[in-house]
Amino acid sequence: MSNTKISIRFFDDREVRAVWDEENSKWWFSVLDIVAVLTDQEDYNKTRNYWKYLKAKLKKEGHELGSSTTQFKLESPDGKMRQSNVLDYDGVIALGKQFPSTKANRFIEWFTYSDESIDGKSKTKAYALFESSLMHSIEVGTTKGLQQIHAYLFGGLYDFAGQIRHKNISKGGFQFATAHFLENTLRQIERMPQNTFDEIVEKYVEMNITHPFMEGNGRSTRIWLDMMLKQSLKRCVDWSKIDKNDYMNAMVKSAVNSDMLKALLKNALTDEINSREMFMKGIDYSYYYEENE
Repeated sequence: MSNTKISIRFFDDREVRAVWDEENSKWWFSVLDIVAVLTDQEDYNKTRNYWKYLKAKLKKEGHELGSSTTQFKLESPDGKMRQSNVLDYDGVIALGKQFPSTKANRFIEWFTYSDESIDGKSKTKAYALFESSLMHSIEVGTTKGLQQIHAYLFGGLYDFAGQIRHKNISKGGFQFATAHFLENTLRQIERMPQNTFDEIVEKYVEMNITHPFMEGNGRSTRIWLDMMLKQSLKRCVDWSKIDKNDYMNAMVKSAVNSDMLKALLKNALTDEINSREMFMKGIDYSYYYEENE
């Protein structure tokens, strides 16, 4: 089995890692991550021991799940890559049914629905952007470049993909830039410099305050931000190092003071700008930030 990418899904703010199997064209999901979620277990060893017990029990009962796992290397709590049990799509559903509870039912509903939702389909397109020819033709730091990203992520999913909104929008009581003045506002943002870290973050903050699209602003502008950082500083953000709540709070405060956001982003900078894994991980976290609380 060869891994071309690792995806991180989130259920109740808990990671469920998935590895892509290029040879068989399917995802494999970490059994221990799923067991930890369904048992509300934080302790790695207790989770592993429970899975050993359950697997032996299922095997003894002749349940197919007891012998249908395969193994793949995943990072263990000590930071080392170790062989871990993984299950495919059908196996995950079968495993979930071994936990008769409301949480298990919610988990199965979440798991079977996510990839077919608009977000799920958009996320798949976002993964593909890394190797898309468009990646090399997107204008960096311009409105057109942001529109290109948005159109790629949401084309065929929203009829307004890549189009600047003509309606006023708000979120959590915050009114984003008035639609009537958007054209002028976007021209001003476009003229902002993007040479230093501070300049790039300020430009990102202003674009977030503007929120030029009806939906999908956060996911598009985070890619837009990383592209500016890569071009000017040969850096990008390792989004996995930024807590969701910390990021959301920093973004809210950035409209008045961007210091908290700058500190979060600066501490998460990496020079792995050509790493496919870093890009994929960034997409996972970017979409996770947008999930409803």
